[in-house]
Amino acid sequence: MYQTFLFLHAANRYLVLISLVYAIVMAGNGIRSGRVFSPLNNTVRHLTATIGHIQLMLGLYLYIISPIVKYSVVDSSSHKIISEAAFFRYLHVFLMTAAIVIMTIGSAKAKRMETDKQKFMTILVWFSIALLVILIAIPWPFSPLAKRPYFRSF
Repeated sequence: MYQTFLFLHAANRYLVLISLVYAIVMAGNGIRSGRVFSPLNNTVRHLTATIGHIQLMLGLYLYIISPIVKYSVVDSSSHKIISEAAFFRYLHVFLMTAAIVIMTIGSAKAKRMETDKQKFMTILVWFSIALLVILIAIPWPFSPLAKRPYFRSF
């Protein structure tokens, strides 16, 4: 079960990234061209936030059942600034939760804005901040904090 949720969480990260980038580009184009905030734009806003919430729920469940978080031992012989276990126990979960909160606030604020330009600008700013936080907190294969493959298999 752990492996299944780990796979789903790893695969869903690409949906989160793609939907965020799409929403940011959509908002930028909307601002630049002075477009009307259409029902399609609203659907993209809502769907992006929903995908982020699903990812957060998968991640929090993994956090609860993860052997890395549960059974990690402090390794004093390592000269790393932060261990991989500490990365997942503290940094990853905090930053990802913060990113989804930022995305949710941006989505809610955009929904309530008066003008189309304000809606696009709100999405652009808040979703960009959320994307930046997410990119920092993902355990990329080149990360000095925790290395994970680009794709996971069962």
